Amino acid sequence: MSNYNSYTIRKIELKPQGGNIKNIKKFLEKNDLEISHDILFFITIEKNEDIIACGGISEGGIIKCVAIDKKERGKGLVLKLMTELIYIGYDLGYTELFLYTKPENEKMFKACGFTKIETVPGLVVLMENTQNGLLNYCKKLKENSKNIKGKKIGSIVLNTNPFTLGHQYLIEKSASECDWVHVFIVKEDASYFSYRDRFNLVAEGVKHIKNITLHEGSRYIISRATFPTYFLKDEDVVEKSYLELDLKIFRRFIGPALRITHRFVGSEPFSGVTNQYNEAMKYWLEKDDSNYPKITVEIKERKLLQDIPISASRVRELYFKGDVENIKKLVPKVTYEYLRNRNNNTNKQQWK
Repeated sequence: MSNYNSYTIRKIELKPQGGNIKNIKKFLEKNDLEISHDILFFITIEKNEDIIACGGISEGGIIKCVAIDKKERGKGLVLKLMTELIYIGYDLGYTELFLYTKPENEKMFKACGFTKIETVPGLVVLMENTQNGLLNYCKKLKENSKNIKGKKIGSIVLNTNPFTLGHQYLIEKSASECDWVHVFIVKEDASYFSYRDRFNLVAEGVKHIKNITLHEGSRYIISRATFPTYFLKDEDVVEKSYLELDLKIFRRFIGPALRITHRFVGSEPFSGVTNQYNEAMKYWLEKDDSNYPKITVEIKERKLLQDIPISASRVRELYFKGDVENIKKLVPKVTYEYLRNRNNNTNKQQWK
């Protein structure tokens, strides 16, 4: 707790213990915001024990739930608030911070050192705390791929939780139809299997394919940084905003950096959310826009086993049951060996 002139500044930890957020929630509601429950710390600025400003930071270094009482705006509180949140972000190990805000607040946060990445008109602006973070990322992609030639350049974004024969088939099929394919592994560590393990499994499982580049994941491709749930109360609007931001960034920045002409994805017979993403992908990557090259979306039919699509969710289900024989039919050898080594002692005999 510290004093800022006549104000009191508090740092409130919400996780893992949880905290008293009743007053913060009430203040946010007054400012037409909803609390985001993945926030780790809140900073509040109080005057006469009443909250007049607050902001939170969540896992992944995403700043959310920033609000200033209307009567207190224009007094430098936002800069003080953001400075405190940036310090917390650095303490948590996040030097790259992201921020969501409403379009009318963009100028205010720009004055605090944030730069616009992308926007959904009238709804949300995604910003970052560096001047050229996304541009530098794309510059690096371009530099690393400058020797890649060809007219048909494909791309695939995968989570691989874990890596299955279905994922391997999609990469092989796409590579057989393209001059080159760029494969991105979703970097968030929010899956059952860690990002590093997922990445290594794919790297080992695609060694035989010569015309692909396997990229480290990025916070600019399907990450917590592109999910503005904290203030959009309508779930449908939230989903559409998330999809629009993610796909606009891909088409306007990442695609041109790598000269990507196609994006491949497997058909989705199980998940409505993934189906929605696939449909949005076709719209945002293919729609007429003279300013950005079109990226053709191709949905490949999933690889089947006994007429059933191979899926990572099915592998996880079998893994938890200890059904070794059926797992073996659904994953590359590298994944099978990984699961066997990772398995707990209760199922040890089954994996021999």
